[in-house]
Amino acid sequence: NTKNPTTVLSRWTRFLGAMLTIALMVPAAAVSQPRAPVNLGSAGNFAILAKTGISTTGTTSIVGDIGVSPAAATYITGFGLIMDASGTFSTSSLVTGNVYAADYAPPTPTYMTTAVGDMETAYTDAAGRTLPDYTELYGGDVTGQTLTPGLYKWSTGVLVSAGGVTISGTANDVWIFQIAGNLTLANGARVTLIGGAQASNIFWQVAGQVTLGTTAAMKGIMLCQTLIAMQTGATLNGRALAQTAVTLDADTITRPTVTAVENGLAPQEFALFQNYPNPFNPSTRIQYSLEKAAQVSLKVYNLLGHEVATLVNGRQEAGSYTVPFNTNKGTLSLSSGVYFYRLEAGSFVSTKKLVLMK
Repeated sequence: NTKNPTTVLSRWTRFLGAMLTIALMVPAAAVSQPRAPVNLGSAGNFAILAKTGISTTGTTSIVGDIGVSPAAATYITGFGLIMDASGTFSTSSLVTGNVYAADYAPPTPTYMTTAVGDMETAYTDAAGRTLPDYTELYGGDVTGQTLTPGLYKWSTGVLVSAGGVTISGTANDVWIFQIAGNLTLANGARVTLIGGAQASNIFWQVAGQVTLGTTAAMKGIMLCQTLIAMQTGATLNGRALAQTAVTLDADTITRPTVTAVENGLAPQEFALFQNYPNPFNPSTRIQYSLEKAAQVSLKVYNLLGHEVATLVNGRQEAGSYTVPFNTNKGTLSLSSGVYFYRLEAGSFVSTKKLVLMK
C-alpha cells in the first residue's frame, strides 16, 4: 500500500496553497501587539480644544473644560460667556467646567499655548506609530464590524454607517486609528464599547475632517488636523481636539476620567500636584498620581484645620487623576482666603495650599 510519492507531494502542494490563500484573506494581523497609549499632556485637561474657534447652536451640554489658542475668546461663540473676576477664565451655562482663551489674563495664555502644543505633539505621536496590526481594513467601511485592540491604518477615509461599529477589549487595551482622509459617522451611527474597553484609551488620528451625523454616538479621543463638526443631537464620550475649529449643534460632550493609560505609562510614584488655576474662583483642578491601588482620601481644610470638603473617599486603581473643586457646587459656601488640600493614599500623605479669591 505504498503511496505514490508524486501523488503525496501533489496533495501537500494543494494543501499548502489552500492554507496560503486563507492566510492572505485574513486581516493584516491575526494577533495584535500591545500598544502604548498616546500621551495627551495638558491637552488631556480639556473636553474640547481648538486653535481657531469653538461654536455652538442649540442647547449643547459639555462636561469638562474647553479652550482656544491662539484664537481669542471672541471665537468662542454661542456659549454666553461670563468672565470670571480673575480674568483668567470664563464660565457658561452650557459648560460644567471652565472656558479658556489665549487673550485671557496670565497665566492662561501660557497654559493654552502649552495645551495646544501638547495636542499637536499627541497628533504627531499617533500619526507616527509604525508596524500597524491592520492596514486598509474593510476598505475603510467598518460598519457592523468588531475592532479588537491594536494599531489600524487607512490611506483613505473611514466610514461608520447607521449599523455602527463595536470596539471590544479590556480596560487596559489601547486602540489607535490612523486615518489619512475623513472620519464620518453617519446619522444615527454608534460606536459601542464592550468587554470593559475605555473611551480614554481610544485614539482617532484624523488628517481630514471629522463629521458626526445627527444623533451619532462617538467614543474616544479625536485628534483631528482640521475641522470637527458635530451635527444635531450627536454625543461624544471623549475629547474633541482640533487643529482648526470645532462646531456643535445641541450636542452632548463628556470628558472621560483622566487615567494612567490615557496619559502614558503607569506612574512610578505617589504624588500630589499644585492645583490649577491658583488663585482660583470659583473652581480649580487638583491632580495626583497613584503608583499602585490604594484607599484614597482627598479633603480640603481651612486655616483652622476644619474640614470644608471631601473630594475623594474610596479605593482607586493605579493611575493619574484630576479632581475638580468647585466652590459654587451644592451648599458649599467659602470666603476668600487660604485653604489646604490633603491627599492620603495608603501610607502616602501630602498637603498643599490653594487660594480662593472672590
